[in-house]
Amino acid sequence: MRTSQVADRAGVNTQTLRYYERRGLLPEPPRSPAGYRDYPVSAVDQLRFVKRAQQLGFTLAEVAGLLELADGGPDSCRRARALAEAQAAALDAKIAGLQRMRASLGELLATCQRPRSGRSCPLTQAIPATGSARR
Repeated sequence: MRTSQVADRAGVNTQTLRYYERRGLLPEPPRSPAGYRDYPVSAVDQLRFVKRAQQLGFTLAEVAGLLELADGGPDSCRRARALAEAQAAALDAKIAGLQRMRASLGELLATCQRPRSGRSCPLTQAIPATGSARR
């Protein structure tokens, strides 16, 4: 298959496909007599794997490690599981951080509901008044 066919079937653009090839995430395909890249059908699945792993939060370096593990035995499965568990823990930490940020924003929004005399806005207090910058 040619580059555009593989990219279309995998749902990526041709530049992404070539980038992954340069990064070693896809083996360089043989060339046709006319000089075109001639990818095997398996390249589509490999591209889809790379994109799905990225969607799960893995970096391209981690994806490369997962691809190396794909050809291994039982030890590879344990190592892949360890990578997935580490990724899940990292996502849990990000989610917890986002939940703290959301709670803080909720508190700020609740302040806005109070009567004008009973509220002070931490956001506007953090910004110096326009007049105080004048001399």
